[in-house]
Amino acid sequence: MIKKMYESAILINAALEDNQIQSIISHIKELISSNDGEITDVEDWGRKRLAYMIKKSKIGYYIIFQFNAYPQTISTLEKFYKLDENILRYLNIKLTKNALEQIEKNKQQSLAEADDIILEDDIIAKAENNIIDSIETE
Repeated sequence: MIKKMYESAILINAALEDNQIQSIISHIKELISSNDGEITDVEDWGRKRLAYMIKKSKIGYYIIFQFNAYPQTISTLEKFYKLDENILRYLNIKLTKNALEQIEKNKQQSLAEADDIILEDDIIAKAENNIIDSIETE
């Protein structure tokens, strides 16, 4: 069997303590690793307001895993997700080659935009310093 690239988006009950949420996240990481999976990326979005109530919760904790694994790992993860009452929703998808390329493009674009913001901040800071210097010299 060949390992494939997957993405797992999980919505955890945000009413839990931070250490309880981290415990769930570490258990998911352990499940993936113990089934010969390899986590390539983790996006921790944190607590977000939900568009509508899910299981009487208005706020959820989002986390997204990208990993290489065998297909049977997905069934193991889904069993855990279904049995854990603190996991409000989940979505597992197999990533295609096109999806992986798009994800990489998005990351590069985000990095480029972040660099632009840093450059803009530097320009603004230099302009502010020049204004302050010109005021002080007058």
